[in-house]
Amino acid sequence: MNNIDLLKTRKAEMSAKTADVKNDIAKIIDDGSFVELNTFSFAKNEFYGNDVDGLGVVTGYATVEGFPVYVVAQNYKVLDGGLTKAGCDKMCECLSKAYDAKVPVIYLLNSKGVQVGEGVAVLEGIADILRYSNELKGSAPQIAIATGDVLGSSAILADNADFTFVVGNACVSYASPAVLSASKEGESKETVAKAKNGLKTFEVKALEDVKAKVLAVLETLHKYSDYQADTNDDFNRTAPNLNTAVDVESLISATYDNGSFIKMGEGYVDAVTVGIGRVGGIATAGIVMGGGDDGLDITLDVVLKIKNFVNFAYANELPVVLFANANGFKLDACTCNTAVMTELMNMLDVLSALKRVTVVYNKAIGLGYTAFVSKAFGSDYVYAFAGSKISLLDGYAGVSATFGTVEAEKVDELNAKYVDSQDSFNSAKLGCVDNVIEPEFVRQYVISALQMILN
Repeated sequence: MNNIDLLKTRKAEMSAKTADVKNDIAKIIDDGSFVELNTFSFAKNEFYGNDVDGLGVVTGYATVEGFPVYVVAQNYKVLDGGLTKAGCDKMCECLSKAYDAKVPVIYLLNSKGVQVGEGVAVLEGIADILRYSNELKGSAPQIAIATGDVLGSSAILADNADFTFVVGNACVSYASPAVLSASKEGESKETVAKAKNGLKTFEVKALEDVKAKVLAVLETLHKYSDYQADTNDDFNRTAPNLNTAVDVESLISATYDNGSFIKMGEGYVDAVTVGIGRVGGIATAGIVMGGGDDGLDITLDVVLKIKNFVNFAYANELPVVLFANANGFKLDACTCNTAVMTELMNMLDVLSALKRVTVVYNKAIGLGYTAFVSKAFGSDYVYAFAGSKISLLDGYAGVSATFGTVEAEKVDELNAKYVDSQDSFNSAKLGCVDNVIEPEFVRQYVISALQMILN
């Protein structure tokens, strides 16, 4: 057999063994754009007794509607997508190219864990992958797609990605559902496998649904598209409904360009909504605090979700639009016994470094004002809805918590005093708020502020 015929034979063999995973890749990239790298990689392992074709992973580069991307896909047809040292090396080579080119990486993950026959060597390979993943942060976005169960160290890779898609009933867990169900009396494998966790950025029914969302992400991140894009949405669009009732969804629809807001971290600390989108064509990171009329109490989970998100915003050089509705720390022993104070300061260190427009739409009380509204921690422009409350204290409990054990009538007196000073106009007089606005005009104010701080 001559060299050309030998090449054709080997290509046919490899194509048969990688057909399924390449079919998955084809569903999220432009037709015919995938170019495979290290196609003929093999590793001899005495434990298995055979060459592992393609090392259980397919790598290469492609385009998504013209955007260049690198692709790392675990081949679940080879040893259940299990990680091997040689397979890790193959993945790292692709990630190195992505780092040098500052090009996004798309992971298709489907793995039952590591191959035990590898011994300690595979642990070094895993460390290399996770190191490259950390180095990519701030240089190129990482988009992980769980096409099937993602167990073991591959789950860490999914969690470290900027965007994670979970297809169907796929499970993403460091520990196998079988192990978890065995260790928890009364829990079935199915219950554990379908349990929600914080890393699920998007849940989709089928892999075919992912491409449009990946494209929306790339079109919003200004490193890969225009910082300020054209928009068909009216810059002067108003939202009269906000003058009578305000909630998270109405704030997003009133402020962001039509259909542009992409929610991240859904299913994890739903009291805080975070995501990316465009306001007047400008790419931004958005934080909207829930909490309803009572305002949002600050807990460790709230702080961690916001901290992780602002780290993402910082890495991608996105300004922040923050809608504040915050009280102080939640007054319970559980919150007080966590690392909430340390993590709050870690969050503020990053948040204060970002360009930011803050809108107080309901409450900014005590520490809620200090952390999320104050200009000392990075608010370039602060607007307050007419009728919002900005105050040192809020109500009887707040006064009692601040002044400790005092006579009841004194608490009542102090409470009445601070109720009188809660009006947003009082904060505007003190220079803490740049303007008190009618809620329906929030879009215009946010757009003009973004234009000023970004020019």
